[in-house]
Amino acid sequence: MDTCNKVKRYLAAALLALIFSLSGLTSTYSNESFRISVLQIRSGENQHTFQIEVAETPNQRAQGLQWRKRMAPDQGMLFDFKQTFPVTMWMKNTYLSLDMFFIAENGTIINIARDTKPQSLKHINSAGPARGVLEVLAGTAQRLGIKAGDKVIHPAFVN
Repeated sequence: MDTCNKVKRYLAAALLALIFSLSGLTSTYSNESFRISVLQIRSGENQHTFQIEVAETPNQRAQGLQWRKRMAPDQGMLFDFKQTFPVTMWMKNTYLSLDMFFIAENGTIINIARDTKPQSLKHINSAGPARGVLEVLAGTAQRLGIKAGDKVIHPAFVN
């Protein structure tokens, strides 16, 4: 086989590999629909209700709130990891500034990352093992007086 044919075959194989690779990337960030649920946070004598989307599959958690430009003050997204471990989040392709509530398996808020920077690649970490993360609009924790130690009520957590 001459060199020209070898180069053509190599380029064709490389092109096919690139196509398969890109198709895998796009499925990771597909627009999967999210299950809708209700979540409450008990803060002292107050109880706050949120309409949430639940990110419970790897694809949904990878997608998260990326590309969203609006969200109502009483809405949010719950990332349910189905198990407990130290969690790291980021704001890649996320246009909204958020408050992130890191939640223990028993529903206790471990820590809150307030007013996250949109589109930042900076790691945002839980202060301990977390079962889930609730993302709401930035300023929600301050507006409603929600703090670490408050309780999240949702079937994902053992209360």
